[in-house]
Amino acid sequence: MPSYPPTFADQVVAQPARAQFEAFLDEHRGALNGCLDGLTEEQARRSLVASRTTLLGLVKHATFVEKVWFDEAVTCRSRAEIGIPATPDESFILYDDDTIATVQRAHREACEASRQATSSLGLDDILHGNRRGPLPLRWVYLHVLREFAQHCGHADILREQLINE
Repeated sequence: MPSYPPTFADQVVAQPARAQFEAFLDEHRGALNGCLDGLTEEQARRSLVASRTTLLGLVKHATFVEKVWFDEAVTCRSRAEIGIPATPDESFILYDDDTIATVQRAHREACEASRQATSSLGLDDILHGNRRGPLPLRWVYLHVLREFAQHCGHADILREQLINE
């Protein structure tokens, strides 16, 4: 019998939609952050595919995603004002001071800031700061969940490659 994640438990299924969205998002946030656990700095930075995708870069990119969707979209501040790259591709670039500890901490802090930024909003509240135009929070939650699910899959494959080397 497979072991299902906590988001499939009865207490989450019976919760309002917002609580369900947040439970799934937090589960994927934790999985992405945790993909670096137990790795060396070299492993976390190792490039195993043709793109800039590394495990450390995935978590750094997830921090960028949090700030785009839950800071830029909510506050209408520009990416330059927030201090994030202009494009998603740039968010994968690793610098010498990017370590497992600093990237995981920045990601955790971004996730907490995202929770705070949306805490007073309803699912149907419209966010005006995204380049696509006005979008309801519900759509943003679904979009971010989809992106994080994809990146969790990427992280699983990269970790498997690293561990089986």
